[in-house]
Amino acid sequence: MISAVILTHNDEAIISRCLESLGWCDEVIVVDDQSTDGTVIVAKKLGAKVYIHPLHDDFAAQRNFGLEKTKNNWVLFVDSDEVVTEALKKEILQKADSKQQTASGYFIKRKDYWGGRWLTHGETGNVKLLRLARKESGKWVQPVHEEWKMQGDIGELTHPLLHYPHQNVAQFLEEINQYSGLYAQYLFEQGVREPAWYIAGKPLAKFFVNYIWRLGFLDGTAGIVVALMMSFHSFLVRAKLWQIYDVKKKNIL
Repeated sequence: MISAVILTHNDEAIISRCLESLGWCDEVIVVDDQSTDGTVIVAKKLGAKVYIHPLHDDFAAQRNFGLEKTKNNWVLFVDSDEVVTEALKKEILQKADSKQQTASGYFIKRKDYWGGRWLTHGETGNVKLLRLARKESGKWVQPVHEEWKMQGDIGELTHPLLHYPHQNVAQFLEEINQYSGLYAQYLFEQGVREPAWYIAGKPLAKFFVNYIWRLGFLDGTAGIVVALMMSFHSFLVRAKLWQIYDVKKKNIL
């Protein structure tokens, strides 16, 4: 009835927790981006079907590859650093088994654990993602910060996914550097150009919204660190986009 899909890359240290929370699924598929650690071995040991498939900097294509490999009507996408709780499991099974519901998919809230505490404010305290849907209802689009686009009604589940992202600042910075570069390249390919003042203006505005407007300061030290990191991501996107255009201009000249 339900297939779960997980994208992995060198996730040996965390993949067990994720897979163990999905033992109730009829099928678990891991799409691995050529890991060099023991990710594949652990995934196979825990009963997952593993496909080695290079990412090529396109998360939407990687998710669509996994979607095509599923055999069940309902598909649940879970990241390797996420956990499905017992309460969420029961809710998913209830929705998928219901003969009366007509929704094509469901948004799932996500609860982040970082800096030794659960974050309840700021940007990360208000996240909901379209992760559960009927297999044929849509496709993933956009190579980074990808979205599952589909037709039909979309509902929302009550219980959240638990998220344990980049548990130290070094990992946080590494991920920000990767994603900001991919997103800047995507914006360039879409022909997006932004005025120079956006490089500083957008990050400052983002920090204000996350830390003040969305009460990120109530999450203590973790709240200010996360707000600063998200603003730094915004800065890197604009700076890298400007650099791409600057290099292109110099090459033309």
